[in-house]
Amino acid sequence: MKVKKTTQVKGHAKSQKWKDVRGKRCRPPISSSELNTPLVMAGMIKEHQATVKKKTTIKRLQNKAKSVSATKKNTSQSELKKSHSQANGSSGFTMDNESNDSQEWKEYSKSIQRNGVETSADTEDVLPGRMDGNNLHHCAERVHQGNHAVVVMQKNQTLCFRGKCLLTCLYGRVEVMGFTIEEGQQSYPLFSPASHCPLVITALESSASARDDKAAASPILQKYLLSSASHKKLLKKVTSHSSIILLEPMETPLTRFLSSFSELSELFSPMMSELMSAVLDTPLNGLGVIPLSSSIEGLNMSKSYRDALSTVVGACRGDMDGCAVILVCGTKNVGKSTFIRHLINTLLNHTAYVDYLEADLGQTEFTPAGCLSLSVVREPLLGPPFSHQRTPDHMIYYGQTTSESDLDRYLESLKFLWRRRSQSRETPIIINTMGWVKGFGFQLLVDMIRIFPVSHVVQLGHGGVTQCPALTPDFLRTAHGCQTHPPAQTAMDEFTENHSPPRSYTHLIIQSEFQGVARQGAAKHQRSNEHRELSLLAYLSQLQSPEPGPVRPLHSLTPYQVPHTAVALGVIHCEVVPNHMLYAANATLVGLCCLGEKIVSRGGPVLLSQAPICPCVGFGVLRGVDMARGLYFLLTPVDPSILRKVNCLLLGAITLPSCILTAQAGYKGEMPYVTTDYSFDVTGAGKLRVFKGLMRPSQIGM
Repeated sequence: MKVKKTTQVKGHAKSQKWKDVRGKRCRPPISSSELNTPLVMAGMIKEHQATVKKKTTIKRLQNKAKSVSATKKNTSQSELKKSHSQANGSSGFTMDNESNDSQEWKEYSKSIQRNGVETSADTEDVLPGRMDGNNLHHCAERVHQGNHAVVVMQKNQTLCFRGKCLLTCLYGRVEVMGFTIEEGQQSYPLFSPASHCPLVITALESSASARDDKAAASPILQKYLLSSASHKKLLKKVTSHSSIILLEPMETPLTRFLSSFSELSELFSPMMSELMSAVLDTPLNGLGVIPLSSSIEGLNMSKSYRDALSTVVGACRGDMDGCAVILVCGTKNVGKSTFIRHLINTLLNHTAYVDYLEADLGQTEFTPAGCLSLSVVREPLLGPPFSHQRTPDHMIYYGQTTSESDLDRYLESLKFLWRRRSQSRETPIIINTMGWVKGFGFQLLVDMIRIFPVSHVVQLGHGGVTQCPALTPDFLRTAHGCQTHPPAQTAMDEFTENHSPPRSYTHLIIQSEFQGVARQGAAKHQRSNEHRELSLLAYLSQLQSPEPGPVRPLHSLTPYQVPHTAVALGVIHCEVVPNHMLYAANATLVGLCCLGEKIVSRGGPVLLSQAPICPCVGFGVLRGVDMARGLYFLLTPVDPSILRKVNCLLLGAITLPSCILTAQAGYKGEMPYVTTDYSFDVTGAGKLRVFKGLMRPSQIGM
């Protein structure tokens, strides 16, 4: 069995390990087809517009607007107007008449203006903070012919939104989820669905050397804005700290496939609780972007969050001996995955790639649930897991969302993956763990810290505590794991030959403070099982054509025909008698795996009696079994050249989303694979759960 090895780059000096590689990502902006108006109720739009009209507004001064009169009799009838800030704290203003006094003040004001600071004639003030409807109307322009929008943002100004789009930085630089996007780089897809925290685009101070801002920005705006009036309007907003971004609608096979299901049609629209904060009437309408007002916060980073992020990034950029191995742990719903995405994006500002070891079976980042994997991340993660499903470099299909039924197989699978990684590799690696921090779950964490040469342990908690003992080096000296016990340093002696684990590591604690911490989301699309279904649907969307067009239901696709004698079939999550195994496998998700031994058949299906630990190259839907011809009918997006290596189909507890079986268009007659003639009240109707390797605490020295 051949295993794909990770390409190594040899001979590079250590000083080159953390060079700025963002320039390598440059390419022309990604084109996209038109996207329909966001799915927001027309009534809500009208209500919002009516509310805006009723609000008291402050009329902005025009270039030739008049202020208070210099004469005493008109002073009481005048209104005090806000002046534009100038150098040395002074302000420029105009007078109602052309008296000598007013002329003197005007000349003085102009002299101050010429002291290197522009006034309202050239630049209009835009306060930093959240871009709301008023700011967007003044700082954004929609180009209907090109179906895009150009937005001018000032330093520290933010745009929080729901939806999806392509973002290109035309001038300056912006930051999204820790990743810095600069002018000249490629376009990046942004996904901000209602299932996760909304994304925030933040304008940063430009890193470019001194230049004539308007002269540099003018040709950029002229290229993307067809109207000269729009060009002049936005050019007035450009200062030395401005950034200009281009937002384009985005439609991919993933978004088309998800929107084909009625229950997911509003996945990228604001939640019900956010509707009153959604800014609906903006130049971004029709691009798939719905801004949110400042009442909705984006990523809430506590002080401990920022400190831990800075410490880890600083250690990775420093002169560490070997590579940084960062293990992130904590109970459920405390933000482990969000912190890891933020950390990966921040590291990608300084290095070309980051390694990632997935040890969380329930909430995987790059694969459907139930997988343990080792990936090399080269692109930023600017959305939830379902938006960046990809094939890892190495993967094992465990087949369940928790490891409690077979702890030994879980740990042995992680060791199998770690052995596939070169121990001389200097790239930092991040290890994601499960939210199971009690009992055996906590012992697994102890084992993992001992098994892997961990340099940093980032432990997330909430409410001032960590919900389990702090995993400090001192605590680990006496703690017992499932496979390791003190005073052993590691359970894998072969790791110590080339990469000796440090005797100590840095322990960091993050106290999460975001709203709803440690509680599963109650809104639609926010539950953990819904997240798993979204990831699986995203994987199956790879069966769709990359070209724009109608969504093809899975039952309309031509499956592969696989002989029973060519592959072995195994059920890895429960006990199934051999006579019922083909019934259990029909119309299910199976892992496509590669056994190290040759499959030998005696004329019928080859059935496995034990769950193997072997590489998995992808997944498929076993949509039918033909006993007469001895064939499996398999749908999979895996490339045929890789399928030739597959000799094992593994069935786990990860089931197909119900919408795949019940909500696809085009079927006629009775719905296949679905029945209502079933009762879970009958004894034995549910699946039999088997627990392996669980011992009493007295048996393991606890």
